[in-house]
Amino acid sequence: MAARAYPRIIGMRRQPSWVIHEAILPILSVASFAYVYRAMQAPEAYVGFVILGGAMTAFWLNVLWSMGAQLYWERSGGNLEIYIMAPGSMMAVLAGMALGGMILTFVRATVIMSVGILIFQVPFAPSSWSLLILTFLLTLLSLYGLGMMFASVFLLWGREAWHIVNLLQEPVYLLTGMNFPLKVFPTLLASFAAVIPLTAGMDAMRQLLFSAEGFWPVWVEVSLLAGLSVLFIFLAKRCLAYLERLSREEGRLTIKWQ
Repeated sequence: MAARAYPRIIGMRRQPSWVIHEAILPILSVASFAYVYRAMQAPEAYVGFVILGGAMTAFWLNVLWSMGAQLYWERSGGNLEIYIMAPGSMMAVLAGMALGGMILTFVRATVIMSVGILIFQVPFAPSSWSLLILTFLLTLLSLYGLGMMFASVFLLWGREAWHIVNLLQEPVYLLTGMNFPLKVFPTLLASFAAVIPLTAGMDAMRQLLFSAEGFWPVWVEVSLLAGLSVLFIFLAKRCLAYLERLSREEGRLTIKWQ
């Protein structure tokens, strides 16, 4: 786990240029939505919603591209056979990737939040720091548990993984309410979107940070995130076990283009 986390963490020091295109440029899209809300004279909390959404977008993109498609890329690079034959568990391999990606992305999200708050002077007063930290950690745990499950499923789908990753990128911005309050959704649509951890996570953090009205009470969303964390990690473990069995019995996973 530590070995797989190491290259992602050390990459921050070896390639400092990533800060420009991974942290500075995303602020431009955040600023565009923020100026729209300012022009509409919307409540200042809405600008805070956009900044928080921009920061959390970084984690979703990391889950899709650096977790979901990771095993597919590792197969193309010839490393998948090594992972499967190694005595360590595949869950530890993916957990290391998740931990490294989480730390790397946390830096990017912190830069987006800090610069956004400094530029737009958004007031925020957390009602409970402990509950805010718990909500954030549960959001990341469930999100990267989903990424581990994606890694197995995308590998089975082969070349379709690339199209699925692209398909899951933009619709999630809408369903999770990245740039607007979730309460504008009908109940049925919001309940469907709650399967994505970012939906409940951002709604709860907005309530805690900006004292805004949420779609559900905070305790309901925290409980939902805890349940999704257990569910996705369990499903990821089952999918990985199936992959390992398939690779040993049939040897199909390491054949090119299959």
